[in-house]
Amino acid sequence: MRLTPFAKLFITVVVLGVVGLFVYKHRATLIPAAVLKGSVVPSKVDLGQAQDASASSSDYKVPSTEAGCSDQPEIRMNVWAWNAQMGLMAATGGKVATRGSLMCDNGVNLHLIREDDGNKMQENLVAFATALKNGDANPSKGVHFVAVMGDGSPSFLKGLNDVLVKKLGSEYRARIIASAGYSRGEDKFMGPAEWKSNPATSRGGVVAGVLRDGDWNIAQKWLGDNGLPNNPDEKTWDPDALNWVAADTYVDAAKKYVEGWSEERPVVKNGKLTGEKKKITVQGVVTWTPGDVTVAHEKGGIISIVSTREYNTQMPNVIIGIDKWMRDNRATVDHFITALVKGGDAVKGNKQALEHAAAVSASVYGEENADYWLKYFRPVLERDKAGTEVSLGGSYVNNLADNLLLFGMVPGSSNLFNATYTKFGDVAVQQYPELIPSYPKPDDIVDTSYLKDLSGNTQTAAVEAAKPKYDEASAKTEAPKNVVGRRSWNITFETGKATFTPAAESVLEQLQRELLVAGGTTIQIHGHTDNVGSADANQRLSEERAFAVKQWLMDKSSVNFPSERMTVFAHGATNPIAPNSTADGKAKNRRVEIVLVSGS
Repeated sequence: MRLTPFAKLFITVVVLGVVGLFVYKHRATLIPAAVLKGSVVPSKVDLGQAQDASASSSDYKVPSTEAGCSDQPEIRMNVWAWNAQMGLMAATGGKVATRGSLMCDNGVNLHLIREDDGNKMQENLVAFATALKNGDANPSKGVHFVAVMGDGSPSFLKGLNDVLVKKLGSEYRARIIASAGYSRGEDKFMGPAEWKSNPATSRGGVVAGVLRDGDWNIAQKWLGDNGLPNNPDEKTWDPDALNWVAADTYVDAAKKYVEGWSEERPVVKNGKLTGEKKKITVQGVVTWTPGDVTVAHEKGGIISIVSTREYNTQMPNVIIGIDKWMRDNRATVDHFITALVKGGDAVKGNKQALEHAAAVSASVYGEENADYWLKYFRPVLERDKAGTEVSLGGSYVNNLADNLLLFGMVPGSSNLFNATYTKFGDVAVQQYPELIPSYPKPDDIVDTSYLKDLSGNTQTAAVEAAKPKYDEASAKTEAPKNVVGRRSWNITFETGKATFTPAAESVLEQLQRELLVAGGTTIQIHGHTDNVGSADANQRLSEERAFAVKQWLMDKSSVNFPSERMTVFAHGATNPIAPNSTADGKAKNRRVEIVLVSGS
């Protein structure tokens, strides 16, 4: 890939220690190979239940195909090919806002431009901000907005804002203002079926993917859920960890699996070279639609280990603009978001709106046809080339109620975006501390004031309808089939009581933050004790302590942790994980185990 002068400068800033960039979907991997180090179990990241808001209105009239508001200043937006933007497509009516569209009705002359290269998105925002700084009130250079994935935004914004603030000043920083939708299944980690039924069998496995991007994050989260290590060095092979083959794009990742890509690598154990060599072959892939479709149709043989269907708050589509321009043009931004969320309402409640949005998607993306984007908007089950049934596709559009719940703007809800942003930022820093030493605080890159401008128009009923619905049966089976993750937490209690010690508070806060980021799952809370005391007393105590954890979560966030989402199991001293003959063993056995169960 030929780099522009700006891109070269930007990469130089990165290499000097600012940040390795997350770039989603198609982009080439720009971060150099990691320094040889020991494999690392990724920090556990659990995603909160995203709220599926019902449409508040199903009224939608298919707009004209003709440009409709060219008398208004042009507003340009870079987008990836992503079904989460169906509401945006419905609202715009075409590549340029058309006559009778929601955008034109709100006075927004929006021009949608597909851009798969994250570096180009950043360049376009910098070009726009530079022209703005030079006195152009509505620059013709660059773009006004871009849309990227929420879990990749920490590094995307870190690198971008380091350049913008240093070059132009703090008022020109890029900020997130709203969300068009979510990935709900299309972004996934695919591998052999045994990896799903027995996660430990993935040790030594080899997966192709764009490193340090959103789909890579899915695998990192799954590893953390199950206490398994990741090998961050894509040039070596660790038999005890999950290993990676770097792909340039999500398409390249799928191709590497389909073609059986292989190479010889040095073997490492505990971060040290053994002197041995190992021929490795790609066994799995992290990708998104249509990459998953390519894998299924051209080779098959692997399944979805986990996806954004289970981790359904991991990948909100987030819309980013330049702070100064947005503040100077507040009415335009409010009208843009108004049309966006009304488009989400339309797609939710009107089949004609969804079908039209699929046609607009094919036009804007310049790929496939309307039937294709319509088919894979929701998850579908298909037989792959090997005869295995696999789930493909799956996205979701947001209306205003969805946005308010995503950003924690509804009483009783937690800020799901902040949890996702922080947790995946932490994973990036943990796995690549030399390349990604830090990322901005959420308050520095999110501005919810535009959503607040519109929130008075949201009916209480719409927000209530948005609250999550859980399959209680999936959590009540003590040995469920669809376990996503299992982890023990050392939550300390006063001796012989179900009262938390002061030290437990920080652990509970960590648990709550992590569970906020694991949507599409129900929660099992398993209480365990050591063998001190009678069997009956220990059984009773383990139950009381598990219930205490459940109640604590409910009190912290009733919307995200309703009672029906969580089921308590009491085991007393019957399931020790260490000998009770030592003080250390007893301490390990006094635990609360959290099991995440997929209802899908």
